[in-house]
Amino acid sequence: MTTMTDTTTAAPTAAATPAAPANGATPADAGVQLHLDGAWLTVCAAARLTPGRGVAVLLPDGRRQAALFLDRAGRLYAIDNRDPFTGAAVLSRGLVGSADGRPFVASPLLKQRFDLETGRCLDDDEAGVGVYEARVSA
Repeated sequence: MTTMTDTTTAAPTAAATPAAPANGATPADAGVQLHLDGAWLTVCAAARLTPGRGVAVLLPDGRRQAALFLDRAGRLYAIDNRDPFTGAAVLSRGLVGSADGRPFVASPLLKQRFDLETGRCLDDDEAGVGVYEARVSA
């Protein structure tokens, strides 16, 4: 897990727009940034992301985590890492897929699927996770 040192806190936004580098290439020193409390904060190196796999990052409040995902088309997503059904911070270790053209991650514990763009649980309308606006920045 990547740890950050900034002390600002932020709540996830209602929906995030997937981000991708403009030309599809990622510079070696590029960073993944989340939009937190009105500012962009670098949370990890873009080189840590592997398409189809998640990465957990600790948010500035020191309590919460975000799960970052890069899909095979190069789009970046960020959601809360906490599984609302178990309370465990495991979504970054989930299986990434798509349903009806919508990207999702399935929890590695109980297998509920969460839309990576909206955070909505695809298997239970009463549940969901927060999403963060994310981008890759050089």
